[in-house]
Amino acid sequence: MSIGTGNLLSCREVTVRFGGIVALDAVSFDVPTASIYGLIGPNGAGKTTLFNCLSRLYTYQSGDLLFKGNSLTPRSSHDIARLGIGRTFQNLAMFATLSVEQNIMVGAHCRSRAGFIATALRTPAARREEERLTTRAGEIIAYLDLGAVRHTAVAELPFGVQKRVELGRALAADPTLLLLDEPAAGLGHEELAGLGALIRDIRDRLDITVLLVEHHMNLVMSICDRLAVLNFGRRIAEGTAAEIQCHPEVIAAYLGAPDHDRAA
Repeated sequence: MSIGTGNLLSCREVTVRFGGIVALDAVSFDVPTASIYGLIGPNGAGKTTLFNCLSRLYTYQSGDLLFKGNSLTPRSSHDIARLGIGRTFQNLAMFATLSVEQNIMVGAHCRSRAGFIATALRTPAARREEERLTTRAGEIIAYLDLGAVRHTAVAELPFGVQKRVELGRALAADPTLLLLDEPAAGLGHEELAGLGALIRDIRDRLDITVLLVEHHMNLVMSICDRLAVLNFGRRIAEGTAAEIQCHPEVIAAYLGAPDHDRAA
């Protein structure tokens, strides 16, 4: 199988079962290169399950995920960042006692050219590589306006700032595709106001395609080029924001209206 022209990622009939529960039921969609693509749906619809498949944390029973035309099926979770897929998590997963700079450098290490032995022995090559990673971390810190807390332990920071640090760690791996798992969750009104502009800038200035899972509908509808809607593990709609907002199955899924096509 090959992906369509201009698509960075293709999800092809992906099915995931946990015992007798079908978490994803033959889900398909394409994420065009240089787009912001939204993946939405009620709680339990299968959105994070799909992200975990893309990260190779979960195994799908059938179907395929294609990134740059190549299947992710044989890849391990350790390969994903090197391939060019970065990710943030719904629940923050950082090293709380490390500084902002150190957490962001962790993300850059997947691109490190120094081997384990060279790093352990602090060879000249390893020292040069460490300087390169520090410089890269500094660039991201400046981009995300984190300079004032560069050397502060992450545990000491407000939640909204911690989320920016996690985003910085994902960007440090120089991804081609960035998976954002509910980046607006827990943010205050002012923080939320700048998030949409930041995601657009990541797409436009950094040339990174974004796949966004988010419950904040105003944010999703204002920045996404296209969206797919999941409900009970099925894709029930796909299209532009305008098309999604008036789709009858989407309205039923969110408002709880009767829907004879909904899975039992």
